[in-house]
Amino acid sequence: MTIRRFLALVLFCSGAALLNARETPPAALLVLAKTDQALFIVNPATLTIVGQVRSGPDPHEVIASADGKFAYISNYGGGSYNTITVIDLVNQKALPVIDLGPVRGPHGLTFVGGKLWFTAEGSKVIGSYDPATKTIDWILGTGQDRTHMIYVFPDLNRMVTSNVSSATMTLIEKSNGPGRGSGRGPSEPPPQPGGTGMPNDPRGPVGGAPMGAGPMGPPRTNWTETVIPVGKGAEGFDVSPDGKEIWVANAQDGTISIIDVASKKVVQTLDANLRGANRLKFTPDGKLVFVSTLSGPDLTVIDAATRKNVKRVKIGRGAAGILIQPDGLLAYVACTPDDYVAVIDVKSLEMTGKLAVGKQPDGLAWALRN
Repeated sequence: MTIRRFLALVLFCSGAALLNARETPPAALLVLAKTDQALFIVNPATLTIVGQVRSGPDPHEVIASADGKFAYISNYGGGSYNTITVIDLVNQKALPVIDLGPVRGPHGLTFVGGKLWFTAEGSKVIGSYDPATKTIDWILGTGQDRTHMIYVFPDLNRMVTSNVSSATMTLIEKSNGPGRGSGRGPSEPPPQPGGTGMPNDPRGPVGGAPMGAGPMGPPRTNWTETVIPVGKGAEGFDVSPDGKEIWVANAQDGTISIIDVASKKVVQTLDANLRGANRLKFTPDGKLVFVSTLSGPDLTVIDAATRKNVKRVKIGRGAAGILIQPDGLLAYVACTPDDYVAVIDVKSLEMTGKLAVGKQPDGLAWALRN
């Protein structure tokens, strides 16, 4: 989204709020309150709550669909629950949940390519849900402990997960490999009676197929996983806007691991003194990196080019979710222990306001309605 379009949406929200204070604006800030088990819908132009919807049990992360009409909330349960709550943002009501069946502990969420992508800690997998067919259409195991957050590249050919207890990141890449099976394509009929397929059978091969057709079918999609060791407690991470680096906040070590995407290796580890680090986000221009921690009162700001701390912004007793406006002007930080969301001016790096939205705010997301 361009800066001009985002500002136009925000200005439109201001006018809409005057007409109907309860209507979901075209550009909405979504805030999860864990204790209240609720999703708060906020007008970012006025910082007023325009709606509140039940989120399901133990909500942790939230993401909106690309058209801004629906929100998806992971019901985590410490790795034991198996639902994702769906919210109709226009009508401000909960819809039937996504039942993950035996897949347990959904947590990290993102919406890319028309699909919802999720992690499931309890089952050590990631997957995708297709809203058009209302089905889980893909599952892939990571083999790592506490696969927590997920990032999917826009081209859908790569994705990244953080694995908290394994102290690793997994870089997953798509490739096409040879097919397997009879060699029959998806549109070909099944074998017909009258042949065994053996070379010496006078009746010929199964289904009358010519000899030498080969045992391999059409190419299939392969996924290659590269497990990259990082620091202990790897949890919050982000991919740089140019797609070249992955920055990982290691909560137990207090460090930040920087991974070069091309080489798939850690190229630098910053001793950032960030024990308890929870989330990490780049600004849209890629110049700054914001890191929150549940163990301290500051939001840490790092210069991405020099790798040096720029400032520590006092925001409260601890913080979790971070969200930065598409225009890069403001950042929102969920101060979970203090029951508010801090508003940060990205240019001055000062806290300019507080938004009270229920008990224990955590996950944050934008809903930009087309």
